[in-house]
Amino acid sequence: MRVGSFVLAAQFPGQGQAEALHRAVRSAEVAEEAGLDAVWLAEHHFVPYGTCPSAVTLAALLLGRTRRLRVGTAVSVLPTAHPVALGEQAALLHVVSGGRFSLGVGRGGPWVDLEVFGAGLEAYEKGFPESLDLLVRWLREPSVAGGSERFAFREVAVVPRPSEALTGGTGPEVVVACTSPASVRTAAERGLPMLLGMHVGDEEKAGMVALWRAHARAAGRSPAEITGAPHVSAGVAQIADRRTDAVETLLKAVPGWLRQGLEAHVTVDGRKRPMRDPLAYTELLCGLHPVGTPQLCADRLAATSERTGITRFALLVEGSGDLTATEENVRRLGGEVLPRLR
Repeated sequence: MRVGSFVLAAQFPGQGQAEALHRAVRSAEVAEEAGLDAVWLAEHHFVPYGTCPSAVTLAALLLGRTRRLRVGTAVSVLPTAHPVALGEQAALLHVVSGGRFSLGVGRGGPWVDLEVFGAGLEAYEKGFPESLDLLVRWLREPSVAGGSERFAFREVAVVPRPSEALTGGTGPEVVVACTSPASVRTAAERGLPMLLGMHVGDEEKAGMVALWRAHARAAGRSPAEITGAPHVSAGVAQIADRRTDAVETLLKAVPGWLRQGLEAHVTVDGRKRPMRDPLAYTELLCGLHPVGTPQLCADRLAATSERTGITRFALLVEGSGDLTATEENVRRLGGEVLPRLR
């Protein structure tokens, strides 16, 4: 089982953006010190829900600050980026880090981001599979040409080639954020592992893994690819000596962050997007994920793995909103929970 942290660089009420980003960087540095396997970085634009607008840029910094930790994006929003530009960045990070970079990509939402970056609503509603295919080709082939109306360009060389990393292999892994049957199918047909969100529980995640395997099998993927797909489960981790203390910590801080962050999202076409009740959502997260004593947290992770078949976790550790408390939470995750899993 591989356990990593999930970093949003969340801006809690009363905090500045630089404070949120400093906490994000420190939590990742402490994650390596504490023995975690990875750190996964979220990407958001124009909202305090997350103050990191470029997950690959922050990944580059953290790869330079660490020596062992795997660093991944969770996720880079593909409709607002050119697949070749993102592919070049991913290849560069893969090569110079010795193969420690993972590229998580997703469709994002119908936000004003699509207007600002000129992608348009169609890139979100219909263009994700095409962008994903071009991105994967860039990371797997020596040269690539664009043959579609949206991506039309002559054949060009891939530089740097991910396969030339000193660690060998074919290039950085690509993980796809999946929240619907359509996105599960998109990932499965291409043999790409899924990143499953923290808003769903074990039963739904198990169902998505089963659906992924069915689509992958129908697409002709090998049994080894299907059974060994390294899916990632996102969640929340808050460790305390008593479960009530861990829950109280999250209930004090998370609803205010959610309310401020979610209300700031603006749709590109004016469509209404219902917002979750922040308090009820926080309570849901406390019930679904490792929130409590070290033993409870270890048991919860083991149970999720057993029920879903997922062995990689990306756990939100900054739910207190406080730098010192976040560092302590990460250290307890590495020092008191991981040994119980191993």
